[in-house]
Amino acid sequence: MIAKPAIVELLGKTQLFGTLEETDAHAVADEMREVSFASNQVIFARGDAGREIYLVVSGRVRLSVLTAEGRELSFAHAEPGDIFGEIAMLDGGPRSADATAVNKVEALSLSKPAFKRLMDNHPVIAEAAIHFLCSRVREADQQLEAIALYPIEGRLARFFLAAVRQKQPGAEEGRVTIELPMSQSELGLLIGASRPKVNTALSLLESSGALERTQGKVVCDIEELLLIAGSE
Repeated sequence: MIAKPAIVELLGKTQLFGTLEETDAHAVADEMREVSFASNQVIFARGDAGREIYLVVSGRVRLSVLTAEGRELSFAHAEPGDIFGEIAMLDGGPRSADATAVNKVEALSLSKPAFKRLMDNHPVIAEAAIHFLCSRVREADQQLEAIALYPIEGRLARFFLAAVRQKQPGAEEGRVTIELPMSQSELGLLIGASRPKVNTALSLLESSGALERTQGKVVCDIEELLLIAGSE
């Protein structure tokens, strides 16, 4: 069982609840419930009713949709500290994507009635939800732009830069080591490319000195990645 102080600390690291005062964060923690999912378990499917949001404690969740041709397009991974499932829960519509546990996942859930009570009693939570949704729209726009306008190497560079900045916000130079606990196929789904093309692009990034791969970890040269991403 996760202790309440640990839940409050985790909430403080999320985009949605990170700006809340401690009293408000404790109120949210009181409403959350622990849940777990096995590897490859479908947490919810596109079209399902959105009854709750989830906060990942451990593990990884793939968010994806199926194209008309039956191809899976993964547009995001939810990692520890990430929240997912918020759109359908907030607007009352059906789930817009599938959510699948990539490996064993421990999470905290917050039901729609509980979230409504929190917003009624703590208006600052409603304001935080608006800011959170706006940030989601911006992220989606940037991802669509990257897929439409940039070659695979540029998309990969942007992916690794985002991972670096999540680990070290504000980092604009030097070398940073990050973990990459996913296959090339999973990485390809995230950036809209096939596994062979991802493998080729990774090799190009390595030969340029932008990346160095070793045992599930990647050493990222920020300046080289910025050049390749077109973000000088």
